[in-house]
Amino acid sequence: MDFKKLAADASTVFNRAVQFTEEKFGHAEKTELDAHFENLMQRADTTRINTEKILGATESVLQPNPNARVEDFLYDKLDRKKRERQNNLERLGQFMVDAGNDFGPGTSYGNSLVKCGQTQQRLGQAEKDFVSTSANNFLTPLKNFLEGDMKTIQKERKLLETKRLDLDAAKSRVRKARSQAAQQQDAEDMLVKAETDLRNAQSEFDRQSEITKLLLEGISSTHAHHLRCLNDFIEAQTTYYAQCQQYMQDLQRQLGSYSTSPNNPQGGLPTDIRPPAYESFPQPSAPPAGNGAPSGARKAKALYDYDAAGSKELSLLADEVITVYSVPGMDPDWMMGERGSQRGMVPVTYLEFVD
Repeated sequence: MDFKKLAADASTVFNRAVQFTEEKFGHAEKTELDAHFENLMQRADTTRINTEKILGATESVLQPNPNARVEDFLYDKLDRKKRERQNNLERLGQFMVDAGNDFGPGTSYGNSLVKCGQTQQRLGQAEKDFVSTSANNFLTPLKNFLEGDMKTIQKERKLLETKRLDLDAAKSRVRKARSQAAQQQDAEDMLVKAETDLRNAQSEFDRQSEITKLLLEGISSTHAHHLRCLNDFIEAQTTYYAQCQQYMQDLQRQLGSYSTSPNNPQGGLPTDIRPPAYESFPQPSAPPAGNGAPSGARKAKALYDYDAAGSKELSLLADEVITVYSVPGMDPDWMMGERGSQRGMVPVTYLEFVD
């Protein structure tokens, strides 16, 4: 072992500790950096803090499940492929499709569930594409900056602080050596050595200062790069929400509008599950003879409110009981309903027969 080098290193560390302690107590002078340098360091700190916040918030938006985020983090650290998983929209879509097939895709409700489920699955795939694009074009550059350039800047700043402590400690030794040289003739050699150490420390400090300054000035280029990444993220969001809007408009056209129909402003049964030619179905033109009740008539309770979409339909109020009966040739999804002197077609899906 080189005991001289070991002793010199120990002495350097001790001098740094002494200088740092005396600065904290205000007993030693401290070399101050110029205002421009201080502004560069402040901007670097601001960039790091805000980038960490934006990164964390974006990850929460793209993956709201904290357990899934931890799992993805571990896969990244282990350099393994992430486990494929369904998102919430895909899971909802699968449940809807399964339910529609159980109810029967030939029924109005089952057919609507299948269509809704397929749309939810398309929305889920669009969300996956958005998450993947955003991760590659926005999250990854932010992570690379924090784990690469920013760590290098912090390392060089710590080294600069070390060189600054060495410089101030050398200045302190020169002042002491000059004071002793004025009183003792044999202290001249000590003064020469202290001044040599000071020149070396100043050279090391200046060199490290330039290196750190160049890295800090590179933050401007980082901001420009992050701006391009931000534009990519906004473009991905725009594409994603436009796809979602298109999918939902297509689904709405398939199921029928609940709010824009002029004959049904309050909403009602979707137009696509009304029989396409229901106006041609036979409808009694006069009350049946006899006791006033047609053969096969039954009592039924309305499960929901229903607003008639035309003059041949009968509006319903939830929980009211009406008389219903079938008319030959009428679509099985519809029945004729009577309430006093009012009469019209009603959808079977809105009724519950009363024994």
